[in-house]
Amino acid sequence: MIVLDTNILIEILKGDSVTVEKVESLTEHLSILSISVMELYYGALNKAELNKLEKFVFLFDIIHIDETISRMAVKLSKRYAKSHTLDIPDSLIASTALLNDAKLLTYNKKDFKYIEGMKLL
Repeated sequence: MIVLDTNILIEILKGDSVTVEKVESLTEHLSILSISVMELYYGALNKAELNKLEKFVFLFDIIHIDETISRMAVKLSKRYAKSHTLDIPDSLIASTALLNDAKLLTYNKKDFKYIEGMKLL
């Protein structure tokens, strides 16, 4: 499984051909995270854009935050928040990818590269 980070989703929505081609070339199952959906909805400029985003995210399987993901995110935050400025959304994204043994496709590798066990694309 490959998890698409929010920045990848934004580039797809902007029509970035390099990102679209990269994602279309992937052969593994693609998923997105509920935290990414929240980030997209938060960034919507108006209701029309929100409706467009709702249709877009429907194209993917969405992995929701559960107690196991939350507990791991707490551990990652304790370990990396001060030393590497790991923020809350990224701790949830990392936890979800790790617990699902998934690769993370992101343009912000620097935000995750120090986390043991992360598989970055």
